[in-house]
Amino acid sequence: MAARQENLRRRLGELGFDEVRFAALAGAPGGEGLTSWLERGYHADMDWMGRTAAKRLDPGLVLEGARSAVLLGVNYYQGGSGAPEGAPVWARYSLYRDYHDSIRPALERAGRVLEEELGAAPGDYRYYVDTGPVLERAWAASAGVGFIGKNAMLISRRHGNWLFLCAILTRLALEPDPPVRLRGDRGAVGLLCGKCTRCMDACPTLAFPRPGVVDARLCISYQTIENRGSIPRALRPSIGARIFGCDACLDACPWNRFASAGRRLILEARDGIAALSIRDILELTPERFAQVFRGTAVKRLKLAGLLRNACVAAGNSGDQSLLDALVRLASHDSPIVRAHAVWAAGRLGGLGGLVDARTSERDPSVLEEYTQAGADA
Repeated sequence: MAARQENLRRRLGELGFDEVRFAALAGAPGGEGLTSWLERGYHADMDWMGRTAAKRLDPGLVLEGARSAVLLGVNYYQGGSGAPEGAPVWARYSLYRDYHDSIRPALERAGRVLEEELGAAPGDYRYYVDTGPVLERAWAASAGVGFIGKNAMLISRRHGNWLFLCAILTRLALEPDPPVRLRGDRGAVGLLCGKCTRCMDACPTLAFPRPGVVDARLCISYQTIENRGSIPRALRPSIGARIFGCDACLDACPWNRFASAGRRLILEARDGIAALSIRDILELTPERFAQVFRGTAVKRLKLAGLLRNACVAAGNSGDQSLLDALVRLASHDSPIVRAHAVWAAGRLGGLGGLVDARTSERDPSVLEEYTQAGADA
């Protein structure tokens, strides 16, 4: 079995997976942490996390008879130091074709390899890439893909913070790989972090109540992606130019010095996104949005969500030349866009004549932003 399992590992690596490790599905690593996280409301309005908690804690509820997991990682690091000053800042993973769509075919091929190498039947396994009720990060740590850092991310000693994680649950009994260990301490948060807290210190919104725990309500990634409503006014200045997601706590990690650019055997880069300016985004039409972001993770945010984020970035830019675009967006069909455009104009000192009394009466959210911006000025 050991030789066949190693052959499986080799073949999955040839498909483009940069990490291939195995875990025995006994116990629920991270289970207590998930329960506590939910009880404290750190999941914000991501109610599906609570609804699927039982399945996350028991893989047997996802695949009856599940005994093992194949944990897979895909390196998405492209190198470089990020966006130039004044440009919109995108989470690195968003500069690819949507990883859900690009990794899924590779997982289908991985399933066929599992059948060929170990005799699995099609019903003996189920795969997920960040879409199912699976604690990929915790299981990956238990299998030694990496360790859970103080930023709550899985940190690989080979790839730093830059791995897409996916999992194949199977009824097969696989020999598990050992976790990362240090002086017998197994699975501890920050296992190889030492006294370093650079990730936590780098968070612009102080979203870490303690090492290894993220309060989504304060997290820029949550606010710019998952939150479909208004971004809390108190958080907006700290968002800076971040237009979709946030890599602040990932970028700060010293383990990234070992990272090298990924092979891209599975992933497809979308270089045109990073070339967009804040003005380009503020002036997006529905047609242009569909053209630029087709097939990317950004498309799930929809145009109104991206315009909302661009208004925040514009308000933080100090660039008064963007006021004309913000004035136009103050009449946008979306009340969320209108409200954030007014806030941004207020930040840039351009409130005068922006909102008339009739607009304010029709749109309480805009009136609130206009009143508060005037008070802050």
